[in-house]
Amino acid sequence: MATEFTPADQAGKDQLIDWYRTMRTIREFEDRVHAEFSAGALAGFVHLYAGEEAIATGVMAHLDADDYIASTHRGHGHAIAKGCDVKGMMAELYGKQTGLCHGKGGSMHIADLEVGMLGANGIVGGGPPLVCGVGLSARIRGTRQIGLSFTGDGGSNQGTTLESLNFAAAMNLPVVFVIENNGYAEATSTNFSTSGIDIAKRADGFGLPGVVVDGHDFFAVHEAAGEAVARARDGGGPSLLEMKVNRYYGHFEGDQQTYRAPNEVEEIKRSKDCLMLYRRRVTGAGLVSDADLDAVDTEVAALIDEAVEEAVAAPDPDPGDLLTDVYVSY
Repeated sequence: MATEFTPADQAGKDQLIDWYRTMRTIREFEDRVHAEFSAGALAGFVHLYAGEEAIATGVMAHLDADDYIASTHRGHGHAIAKGCDVKGMMAELYGKQTGLCHGKGGSMHIADLEVGMLGANGIVGGGPPLVCGVGLSARIRGTRQIGLSFTGDGGSNQGTTLESLNFAAAMNLPVVFVIENNGYAEATSTNFSTSGIDIAKRADGFGLPGVVVDGHDFFAVHEAAGEAVARARDGGGPSLLEMKVNRYYGHFEGDQQTYRAPNEVEEIKRSKDCLMLYRRRVTGAGLVSDADLDAVDTEVAALIDEAVEEAVAAPDPDPGDLLTDVYVSY
């Protein structure tokens, strides 16, 4: 973890606690979804974000309410950090009427356009073209909005991602591309599937800034994302950020992770856990107390308990609404 101070270190106590709350909410939500899915309470597939919380939180700290993001199949963390209602998300995973998409989307299609969440996406590499549309719209309308996409290391090899980098660069769009490199595209190590040292180096071919960031370090993420977002917003064009990080759970729930070394995840949790590093940083500097953060832990645990209880009790979707929300009516 970086030891030098960054602009985020100068944030007030309330802001530091709020950032911790976002990361803790993502972790608690994912750990609970893991338990609920393992118990057979949830249908469909879920892909959990635990271990990567510092990225969504540090990046989204710089976005405005009218900025838009495009997510991935591993999208719960992005949705929470962008402002999606946690209880609505849990209800969506339970397939209930009160879900953000009224129970029709599930984990891989959670969306809330009112907070700028264009949606999780089961299409690998599907997000970058969407935010190019956001950027083009903002440029034509003359707003200061930006589009920001999250893509995994596997998705970075998709043609859609590379075409989007080229298009955004050629059109000088206010877009930021974030690659969350957690080391494995499903079960395939990036050492096997990806040529070159860093995915961020691909930005050179398009004339873009490309930056490698320690995705476990909230403060490093916050600083790099702040520069990229400001550049896009001020007309400087797109950037590519590669966040190197680790996920704790398998590619999907049920993945036994036999492709990982023995005790690999346990060692990462011991030495690189983003919540642990954040807590150590802010308490060690005397900016926030352990008691302050313990109180957040308690509040968040209660919120997630309530979200599950309300989701279980919520009504199922009305069969008569099956075909609503399928086609746009102009």
